[in-house]
Amino acid sequence: MRILSCIAAFFATTTSATTVFASFYEQQIQTIDGKPLDLSQYKGKVVLVVNVASKCGFTKQYAALEALYLEYKDKGLVILGVPSNDFGGQEPGTPAEIVEFCTGKYGITFPMTEKLKVKGAEAHPLYQWFAQAKGAPKWNFYKYLINKDGEIVDSWASTTKPDDEKLLAAIKVALQ
Repeated sequence: MRILSCIAAFFATTTSATTVFASFYEQQIQTIDGKPLDLSQYKGKVVLVVNVASKCGFTKQYAALEALYLEYKDKGLVILGVPSNDFGGQEPGTPAEIVEFCTGKYGITFPMTEKLKVKGAEAHPLYQWFAQAKGAPKWNFYKYLINKDGEIVDSWASTTKPDDEKLLAAIKVALQ
């Protein structure tokens, strides 16, 4: 009996206040224009979540992400851009400035979320969930692939371009 109470006390003191999610679809977030975005609307789709920034050496990946989205969106792929200012202060803009930059310079049509914290103790619960499963992003344009069941398939570093063969292969498998 004493062992059980010790175990219960251990878990009570080590469990994070953040809810642990079983699925991507349980997450709540807002769009870049402040509207609720229920991720359950993506059930049955494959989602590539990318933390993005406008003033980063990897920003040119926006073009390849948009091309990937246009090529595969009718097959069930969603790209979800998540602006973040966590790495080098490279996304300082307001939501309107971010939208203007993304649409004006890169013609982005894929969905974008509100600006989020993606690392550390203050990370949005979505990114805490990612960190528990695959590690926290190391820089801007870190990618997480979610399958049709809302599970994390894999993650890729910022240096992995959206048209990388391994990333494309994983997307194609997840779309089947």
